[in-house]
Amino acid sequence: MSDRIPMTRTGYDKLKADLEHLSTVEMPKILERLATARAEGDLSENAEYHGARESQGMLQARIDVLRDKLSRAVLVDPTLIPKGEIAFGSIVRVKDLVFDDEEEFTLVGAGEEDYDTGKILVTSPLAQGLVGKKVGDRVEIPVPQGTLRFEILEIRYDS
Repeated sequence: MSDRIPMTRTGYDKLKADLEHLSTVEMPKILERLATARAEGDLSENAEYHGARESQGMLQARIDVLRDKLSRAVLVDPTLIPKGEIAFGSIVRVKDLVFDDEEEFTLVGAGEEDYDTGKILVTSPLAQGLVGKKVGDRVEIPVPQGTLRFEILEIRYDS
């Protein structure tokens, strides 16, 4: 995968701190658990050993994902993005044309996503369907659950 991942300095620093914590705090704990379990003897029936090995594998996978994201990161300064259309860093208020309610999304980079507060990855299908649109545009965005239909009500940017 060579796709670049846009993110702000804040998102990059958060991912880097997460990676550092997993590598220097969590992994040594698991390695200690492994050493303790290994010292108990027969590994073929040692549940603690097998549990620690599984934890190590899952943690290593998380570490690998973070390293991959950081290696493909492209730092974006949201203040330099042209205003007037939806782009990275935009806060977008839309009207759902199916349910007739309003929603607000902030298009963010990796490390800053928080779906509970409407912060969605700029690389997500929803965000990609919004990018480049202007106030007043109506959009249909195919997502795994069906098709979302929105009218763009407002675009703003945090300064």
